[in-house]
Amino acid sequence: MGLGQHAKRVLQQQASALLTKHIPQLDADRRRILTALLVETAGHWRLFVRADPPDARADAFLIGPEGLFAVTIAARPPQPPGLHALVRHAEESCAGIRDGRGRELTGSAVHFVLITPGPRNAVRDAGPFRVLAETELAKLFKRTAPHLDRRQVEAIGEQARRILGGYVPLRVQAPGPSEPAAGFLDPGSLVEAEVAAAQLRPFDSWLTFLHPHQRAIVTRDYRGPARISGPAGTGKTVVALHRLRHVARRTAGPVLFTTFVRTLPPVHEAAFRRLAPEFGDRAEFVHLHAWVRRFLTARERPVDVDARGVRTAFGRAWSRHRAVLEPIERHDEYWRTEIDRVIKGRGFTTLEQYRRPAVRRGRELRLGPEQKAAVWQFYETYQEMLAERGLHDYNDVIDIALAELRRQPLETRYAAVVVDEVQDITLNGLRLIKELAGTGPNQLLLVGDGQQQVYPGGWRLSDAGIPVLGRGEVLRVNYRNRTEVLAFAQRFDARNEVDDLDGASGVALKNAEAGNTGGTAVSWRGTEADLAAELTRRIAGLTAPLGQTALILFQRQDLVRCRRILREAGIPVLSLDDYSGAPDDHLKVGTVHRAKGLDFQAVLVVEFPARPGESGAAAEEASELRDRQRLVAATRARDFLWWGVVEENGDTFGAAG
Repeated sequence: MGLGQHAKRVLQQQASALLTKHIPQLDADRRRILTALLVETAGHWRLFVRADPPDARADAFLIGPEGLFAVTIAARPPQPPGLHALVRHAEESCAGIRDGRGRELTGSAVHFVLITPGPRNAVRDAGPFRVLAETELAKLFKRTAPHLDRRQVEAIGEQARRILGGYVPLRVQAPGPSEPAAGFLDPGSLVEAEVAAAQLRPFDSWLTFLHPHQRAIVTRDYRGPARISGPAGTGKTVVALHRLRHVARRTAGPVLFTTFVRTLPPVHEAAFRRLAPEFGDRAEFVHLHAWVRRFLTARERPVDVDARGVRTAFGRAWSRHRAVLEPIERHDEYWRTEIDRVIKGRGFTTLEQYRRPAVRRGRELRLGPEQKAAVWQFYETYQEMLAERGLHDYNDVIDIALAELRRQPLETRYAAVVVDEVQDITLNGLRLIKELAGTGPNQLLLVGDGQQQVYPGGWRLSDAGIPVLGRGEVLRVNYRNRTEVLAFAQRFDARNEVDDLDGASGVALKNAEAGNTGGTAVSWRGTEADLAAELTRRIAGLTAPLGQTALILFQRQDLVRCRRILREAGIPVLSLDDYSGAPDDHLKVGTVHRAKGLDFQAVLVVEFPARPGESGAAAEEASELRDRQRLVAATRARDFLWWGVVEENGDTFGAAG
């Protein structure tokens, strides 16, 4: 607060007098610590102190810019069943607090703090508590990542005054001139300030509040694996992070968040650290292939992928079989995907398995028995080329890890596993996840949206032996994109009849409900020669901070072309490959594959002409895939979307003007 020593002494005297008046039975330790907490209410904090004798409830509730804290003062954490009673009381007591957008304070948003009297001492098995010694109280008020403003703190405090039975609201006043009191607010008057804050710092407000349907998913007791699906922007990942914390509070052992998208774990880990700092040592956020490599190394079976060597092996195999396969589909990339996502991705080991009907879900090009036999011969040659050089591709690494897990399961099982963007994981990758997570109550949560799949091919969760019948949740309201941005994204015909990842009817983006108004979406068409001037002009005219803006491309070669433009214009950039969610002043740049699961205040998308020559079912499949990628790119934008189309010999894309 920046107060002098005299002012601090005055506040301490006020605090001591208030505690003596309202709660005279306090012991010395509690009186001393509560006095220190109460002094902070001269600023932006609010304190509610338990008036009754000590029991299985928090000693105090503290509300401030960093969130809502249930404070326990003791030398060590309470043990079950007292611990469970304390957590349940705090979560249920605060659940009635609402914001102005119809959202409720989720129980997982309550931080549990254990303050130990005297100097720091080692506390083991702290459970859900963040442990601070009395001498470390300043850390509780350090504004590292505030996500509630003063109006929100006041509004929450007023509601807490009404619903926290048995707790006395206490507050001291700073001596001398002070700012005019903002006054307590009705929850409905919070809406304008919160909407603005949510748009500028979208995750911040979700650290505290969730809509009732989302909150119900966080706390629901699932008797087996569960699945959350829904269109882009409906808050699937936010709900998953809250649920991970909810389950972690009620279990022991490590928890895991993994995904096929390499850029997501560090970003979501940073968010989870803010949501649940007390579980920093228990929560792992790791890309699936990174987890597999670490696991195999620990089992003394390290496997590295030589990407260049794998490409060479594929090229040599293609040269032997292209004469047979080119008349069916001339692009070798199509056949690379057939091997990667269908044959090896689904774990086929015999031609008979590959020949079965309906095993090529998501592939439009129909193959007869003889054609499948030709593809299988190509696959076998590719495997021989790998074996000759002692090489493995990424599917091989998954297969080796799956076999190793089945041979010897993990010694320490995960208490909970969350898998984000699950629609892009291969079927064998899902089988691996089933082995490492198990299928017990609340152990496995799968999060995804089939409409946002950016890789070809497909499957159903039941194909991997993961039962989710009766444990599927579908979110419908888009809270990320403002109305104009959402309307632009909804124009893409990205397989608008979608399932819920297991065959039942899902919700497409075109049917999502809009949760925010306003926004801007504009498009541009021109030649590549004109792109440099237009792109740099658009970036210079942005109202959003550069650090909250991303440029998204669809191909690696397009990324190289645009990075050259940005470099020559002197625009600072950060590759999405290196993005961790930390704030900076650099434009984020990457392909749509790296942008999945992320969002930014402003997004610029540049689309270059598609490669020529595709026709028939292969062209239809490529077009459908590109539409899904377009949808993903467009829905990364919260407030502003600019869509640039580079034309070459006529129209290549029908964007709205």
